Amino acid sequence: MSPQKLKQIIILAGPTAIGKTELSLAMAHDIGCEIVSMDSMQIYKYMDIGTAKPTRAERALVPHHLVDHVDPDEDYSVARFIEEANKAVSAILDRGNVPLFVGGTGLFMKGFVEGVFAICPIPEDVRSKVRVEIAAKGNARAHARLQEVDPESAARIHVNDSQRLARGLEVFDASGTPWSTHLNQQVRKEPAYEFHKIGLSRPREELYERINLRVDIMVDLGILAETEGLLTMGYGENLNSMQSIGYRHMLNYINKVWRWDEAIELLARDTRRYAKRQFTWFNKDHDIRWFDPDDIKSVLSFIQGKIRS
Repeated sequence: MSPQKLKQIIILAGPTAIGKTELSLAMAHDIGCEIVSMDSMQIYKYMDIGTAKPTRAERALVPHHLVDHVDPDEDYSVARFIEEANKAVSAILDRGNVPLFVGGTGLFMKGFVEGVFAICPIPEDVRSKVRVEIAAKGNARAHARLQEVDPESAARIHVNDSQRLARGLEVFDASGTPWSTHLNQQVRKEPAYEFHKIGLSRPREELYERINLRVDIMVDLGILAETEGLLTMGYGENLNSMQSIGYRHMLNYINKVWRWDEAIELLARDTRRYAKRQFTWFNKDHDIRWFDPDDIKSVLSFIQGKIRS
């Protein structure tokens, strides 16, 4: 008797502004997919412009899951993503459709494909000590220490991401081993699904032009007003969500740290740097098959062959 065929999941990954949304809609229409967002910012309600969230019209074309999912003051962990993504996948498969994960958050992808990793228990005194350190010395000093003890984690964690910055230091202080080492040594679980990973890539200059254009569009759509609206709703500027790319730049303008032209220039620069970090992460995954996002025909042909085989 041949082994039972695993249920199939498509993953569409790539850096910000590469063209994932457009391609995902074409794939969903052609193959019969429902989309599961794999984006750590598009989960937040009220944060539409700064996260380049699919529009309501686009979301009306195909069911989307884990978009507009939690309030901006909620911390959203990889473990929670895995739990809720699994629920979405089960429902999608029950309807006879194919789950299509779309996004650029590599840790979400790794967590879902490989499972929740057990690193080490964090004693409460270590957790408290790290929190006090960050509060007393600031994120920049804490990030500098993380760079010394775990440069790989420091490279993917932004200095303003207090939650993951604390996690990296906690793991090292509790175990004496870098967080990145724990992740890299994780034993892969028995697969529950068959994954087909697609990565999108463009020439760097072309991608950077798209990023610059996206920033211009965000400004025209009103990212400043969106940020002001979030503050009015009571979402504090120190929240992890409010310290993400785009929103922290608007906050620095509102707080008169930067002039308007500086805020926009640095927003584009930091988005380009983020895209570079995303490429670095995904390039380590040798299971990804890379495509030009404009070559929709080749992507569909590849996936159709996988799904129907």
